[in-house]
This record gives sequence, structure tokens and C-alpha cells, in this order.
Amino acid sequence: MASAHTDTFARDHLPPVEAQPDYLFELPELQFAPRLNCATELLDKAVAAGWGNRLCIRGAGLRWTYADLQAQANRIANVLVHDMGLVPGNRVLLRAPNTPMLAACWFAVIKSGGIAVATMPMLRAKELQVIIEKAQISHALCDLRLAEELQLAAQKCPVLRQLHCFNDPSDDGLEAAMARQSARFDNIDTAADDTCILAFTSGTTGVPKATMHFHRDVMAICACWPAHVLRPSPDDVFIGSPPMAFTFGLGGLLLFPMKFGASTVLLEKASPAQLLEGIRDHGASVLFTAPTSYRALAAQGEALRAGTLRRCVSAGEALPAATRALWHEATGIVLIDGIGSTEMLHIFISADEAQSRPGATGKPVPGYQARVVDAEGRPLPPNTVGHLAVRGPTGCRYLDDPRQAQYVQNGWNLTGDAYLVDDDGYFHYQSRTDDMIISAGYNIAACEVEEALLLHPAVAECAVIGVPDAERGQIVKAFVVLRPGQEAGPDTARALQDFVKQTVAPYKYPRAVEFLPALPRTETSKLQRFRLRPPGGGS
Repeated sequence: MASAHTDTFARDHLPPVEAQPDYLFELPELQFAPRLNCATELLDKAVAAGWGNRLCIRGAGLRWTYADLQAQANRIANVLVHDMGLVPGNRVLLRAPNTPMLAACWFAVIKSGGIAVATMPMLRAKELQVIIEKAQISHALCDLRLAEELQLAAQKCPVLRQLHCFNDPSDDGLEAAMARQSARFDNIDTAADDTCILAFTSGTTGVPKATMHFHRDVMAICACWPAHVLRPSPDDVFIGSPPMAFTFGLGGLLLFPMKFGASTVLLEKASPAQLLEGIRDHGASVLFTAPTSYRALAAQGEALRAGTLRRCVSAGEALPAATRALWHEATGIVLIDGIGSTEMLHIFISADEAQSRPGATGKPVPGYQARVVDAEGRPLPPNTVGHLAVRGPTGCRYLDDPRQAQYVQNGWNLTGDAYLVDDDGYFHYQSRTDDMIISAGYNIAACEVEEALLLHPAVAECAVIGVPDAERGQIVKAFVVLRPGQEAGPDTARALQDFVKQTVAPYKYPRAVEFLPALPRTETSKLQRFRLRPPGGGS
């Protein structure tokens, strides 16, 4: 179908059709029209249907209705087009904590036919520079409080030509520009298969991959998991911890509540204590967070039992059976488990409370198919561990990346997870099949932490692995060989940890540091990483 993008970068860098997975559109609700703009579907049609006065987004001291969000997004879209020169297909970097303004900026980019590239608030200039260059990002909208690292990155990225900051009271701020613009905007008539999101995911090599998602993909994830598993009502109030730069957070805290006419609470910081306060203050009924947070929140079971919470969703890392049992005992609520991926955009295997089983993730969400295969892609019999393969209405499309051939094979998406299927068709997580470290829901590439450590003058060489941890699932552990004259000990370990926090996103720092006289290597000097792992486990 004809693209609306005059900047054809995204379409020019899609994987070839033969390298993409097979797509399934068997459900009636997945029969999308050729022309589709997901901002029209989720926001403008909600207002047109009479939901304009319905509460949509709650933030710090702020309450926006659907009509308020539409007006703000329209003004920002006008700024993008008329002040910043955006044309359909341009990439726009978004940098902010979870706030109503971030949501308005996201919808503004989509309305104007741009491609939203939301980034983690904790990323440093080094990481932002890679994203800007990979996606050839020309425009950015940034919370002024987070502008410093982006400005440092922009100095090395001439492709980034336009930057506006919000939460900026000056005449140069986005708010001042919005005040000069109309609250009306005619959305770009995008094709259903025009890219509207680039979502970056950590690679095990430390080089991030940009996953490309269409307008139809956004609507597909709204039609599948939330409609068939979560089943929210317009009276629900959503809350959670994942940043909207994670597709888990984008779906759970923005797209899904709006699809069903509900409201969402966007917390700038979402520690367990802040989640508890937010649930209480806003009467939240649907919670999205990772197992780590559920374990911490379970200590407040009595307060949660007396509150409004009714549905709780766990994703981002494997849900231990013990955590599921602990949460149910503390709150009386059965956790809804699920596995998704940035490549697939959201959850594709899950089970609701009535169908859940301890230790099992669930079954394929309606609209998706899943199976366990061997190294050659052949289906394995029940109760045999193998590679998880998935297909559905969404699928992996890496932006100009040879790793496409690793993720998509024989029309199926290989997620990098080892699973088995029991006799009743329930999928049980076993481990990762690559070297990705998953800690408290964050994906961390070992080599990226190693590169940061090696920048420190005290470090001669190092190796990083994931080790089991009762609270976080895994933690990052670094094995460090110091240069001559450097003293091994707690002070040096803390100095290295602080250094990593300043070099890359702080959540990637090694929570454990062990000093060694030498790293285990083969006779050809290849690192024997397996010798660093604890007996019987570890990533």
C-alpha cells in the first residue's frame, strides 16, 4: 500500500519480505484497513465517541481528560510540523520519565506521521548517541531535567537538527511554542504498514537493535492480549513501573487503558514504596510491574487487600512460582503472568487468573501461535526443552541489522528463550538461550558493562556474567583483574561501580565485584566464561 512517508528511511531499511516472519491476521479484529493511523484510533475516535470528558491521564498534580490529551497532542504536532519542519517519516527521539507530557509528545509524533523513538530516562550520552546515529534521528522532544545528556550526544550527532524541551518555562520552551499553535490538527493519513515506532532493545553483543513497528502493530497488540486476557473495564485505573520506552510500559500504561476508555497513572519514579502510594492515592485497580517489585510489595499485603487493586500483571522477567504464591497469600490476587519481547511489541503467551498454573507462563494469546523447536526449527514433543518460536500479527523487523536472520527462521520468531510445553499445552520458562542478563526486568548485555569497566584506568581486564539472586532474579557480577599497583578491596569495588553508573545507564552497574589475579582462558586466550558461573546456575 502507498506509504505516507516522504522521508523513506524506515521503509528503505526494512528487512526484505523473505527475511520477515509469517504474519497471522485470522481474528476478525485483526482485519485492518489499508489506511490507518493509530493515534486516530486510540485518541481522536475516543473523543469523537463521547469520551472527551472522561479522565485519561493522571500525573504529578495533573489530571487530563481524553479531550485535554488530544488538545495537547495537537498543539505539539503543530509545533513539530510548523516550527520544527517535521515531515512524515522523520524520526523523533522522546526523552522523559513517565509523564502526561511524554504521552502527549508520543501521540503528537504519531499524528504528524513521524516515527516515535522513546528512550530510557537513565541512558547516558554514549548510549543516546548510538540510538541517534542508528535511527538517523532528526528531531527530539526532551524533558528539560534530562536535557544535559541528550545535548552532549547531540554535539556528536549533526543529524539531530531540532530539539525542543518541555518543563521549560522560558520563551524557548515547548510549552511556549504550543501556546502559539492551534489545538486542532489533521492527522496524517498513514498506511497501516507505515512504521510509527522504533523500539530499541539491548543486544547480547552490546550493539542495540532497533525494532520497527507499524501502525497496524500498535492496534494488533491492543486487540489481542488485553482484550482476551486482561479484559479491563472503562472504570479501571492503570498504574505501573515500566518506562514507556519499554514496549511493556507503552502498552500497559498508555495504549491498553486508552483502547478501553480507562485511565492511567503515570509515575515519574515507581519504586515499590511509590507504587504503593500511587495505588492508594489514585485508587488504582490494574498494576503492571516486574516480579522484583511484587516481592517487595507483598510486605504491604494488608494495605493492598483493603484497597482497590484487582488485576496484577507480571512481565519483564520470569515469574518464580514462589513469588506468585507469595503475592496471592499476601493480597488474595492471582498474578497474570506473561512473556513478550520488544521484537513482538508485547505479550504473546499468558494466562488469566482462572487459567493460570504455578510455574507456567501460560498459553499462546489469541492471535498468536507458539511452539518449542530444536536447533533446526523442528517441533519438539511435550516436556522437552527447546527454543521458543512464536508468530502472530506482530513480528521482528530489525532496522538494517544482520541479526534479523538469527531472530526470524522458517517464518517464526525465535525469542532467545528456552521453554518446554507440558501435556496440557502450557508453556514453562527454563532459561535464556543467549548471554543476556535479565535483572529486575531490565535486559543487560554483559559486554556493554565490560566495555564501561575497561574505560577505568585501574582495570586491566574483566568479565561480566549474570548470577542468580533471590530478589532481582539475576544480578550483574563483574570479575576484575586490576592493573599493577592497584589495591583490590571494597573501596575499589565501589569506585568501579560508581564509574559504571556514570558511564552507562545506572541499572547496568555490577552489583557484585570479585577481584581475580587472572581470568580463566583457553590456550588460545579465549575467555572461559563458563568457569566463572556458579555451580548449577547462572546466565
